Amino acid sequence: MTATGTYRRRSSTLRTRGLIAAATGGVALVLPLIGAGFASAAPAQAATTEKAAVPAAVTGSVSPQKAAIVTHSVISGDTLSKIAQSYAVAGGWQKLYEGNREIIGSNPSLIRPGMKLAVGAESEAATGASGASSATVTAAPISYADNLDGWIRESLVIMARHGIPGSYDGIHRNVMRESSGNPRAINNWDSNAVAGTPSKGLLQVIDPTFRAYHVPGTPFDSYDPVANITAACNYAADKYGSIDNVFGAY
Repeated sequence: MTATGTYRRRSSTLRTRGLIAAATGGVALVLPLIGAGFASAAPAQAATTEKAAVPAAVTGSVSPQKAAIVTHSVISGDTLSKIAQSYAVAGGWQKLYEGNREIIGSNPSLIRPGMKLAVGAESEAATGASGASSATVTAAPISYADNLDGWIRESLVIMARHGIPGSYDGIHRNVMRESSGNPRAINNWDSNAVAGTPSKGLLQVIDPTFRAYHVPGTPFDSYDPVANITAACNYAADKYGSIDNVFGAY
């Protein structure tokens, strides 16, 4: 049975009202599973090619009301320098360390898997009690690995610009459950497919959902891995507060 519903739009201009429908086994779902069958928090394999990133230079005052803080969950092999480069952090690893000193401790070289680091915006400690910041942020063009790790990291940077919450672990966990990391995955058997709107891509988004929650700055292609991730996270933020709050069919 196909279920339909109309959802309330949040205050964000990105989150528009959409019609999302799916059903599996008689239970109403959105963005249904394709039966990947396992979940993993392990990092993706090393890249074989590099993908050009989309960040453009931004110069001017950073408004703390608009700047989003992305939570990065440290994985094996991460360093502060690598994380700062991935998110184009102004001030490099030193700035990242300054904003996360209480979590990391006295030695910036000792970061452990599972640590939650705030990146993508000035922390409260860095901006001062008033919350005002006059820092100039210049994001130089960077490259991301053309694999799941790179797609997630690029998506997180775009999400930070648009105030969409989510963490590396939350995205990775849901991707592995929905598509096993295959950006060309498609569900051709459930009620959505019968209705002509099969679920597609890394986070199994149906076309109406993708159109409603597409994020500017990403290709208008539901199979594009970065576009798929950011649209799905935008939807999840609207319905559940964050992709991090999703642990099953959504």
